[in-house]
Amino acid sequence: MTDTITSSDASRVDFIAIDGPAGSGKSSVSKAVARTLGFGYLDTGSAYRALAWHVLDRGADTSEPDAVLAAASDFPVQLGLDPDDRTVRVGDVDVTEAIREPRVSGAVSGVARVPAVREQVNRLFRTLVAEAPYPAVVVEGRDITTVVAPDAPVRILLTAAAEVRAARRAGELAGENAQAVAEALHKRDASDSAVVDFLNAADGVEVVDSTALDFPQTIDAVLTVIERLRGAQHG
Repeated sequence: MTDTITSSDASRVDFIAIDGPAGSGKSSVSKAVARTLGFGYLDTGSAYRALAWHVLDRGADTSEPDAVLAAASDFPVQLGLDPDDRTVRVGDVDVTEAIREPRVSGAVSGVARVPAVREQVNRLFRTLVAEAPYPAVVVEGRDITTVVAPDAPVRILLTAAAEVRAARRAGELAGENAQAVAEALHKRDASDSAVVDFLNAADGVEVVDSTALDFPQTIDAVLTVIERLRGAQHG
């Protein structure tokens, strides 16, 4: 049976779904929005990174779907929803820093491209939102508006021109070669787009293009969409 967030579920805890490609600013913007509104924040990418770490820690091959699925069936991940506490644990191990290591980054796409794994992890996301002690949770990732929560009251695609995204990502990674960062970003886009369409908004999804916006302006643009759509729902 396929789990989807239903209208009755959404009325208990609003699901604020934000999609976007790498370098679009969705993580930093989503955290700022959640902090501003007093909402929870769920970084779905951390879950996939934690799973990649878990697969590697077991000595399994992240390019083998069966190995990834086996690891996902025994995946004791703990993700907090506090935008100011981004601790991630797998069992008793704090992997907050480890999941950002290059070896893990390089394994994420292989883990995330397994459909059965995505379905299993998506169920985790829906459960976390449904049980959250917040009026709403800002959930950001790659297919949140279309697969994880297609009936969410607020669905936003946060995007920007590829060259702008690459420049921003290079700015975040001090000391990294800008050209290498741009190539890695384009490679990530190509790999992930084979699994999900995160560059085009589905019907009913609002687009916020931050190409010409600075960080505060992007936050304001997203807040405006959230307030309008939640006001329509609860009005």
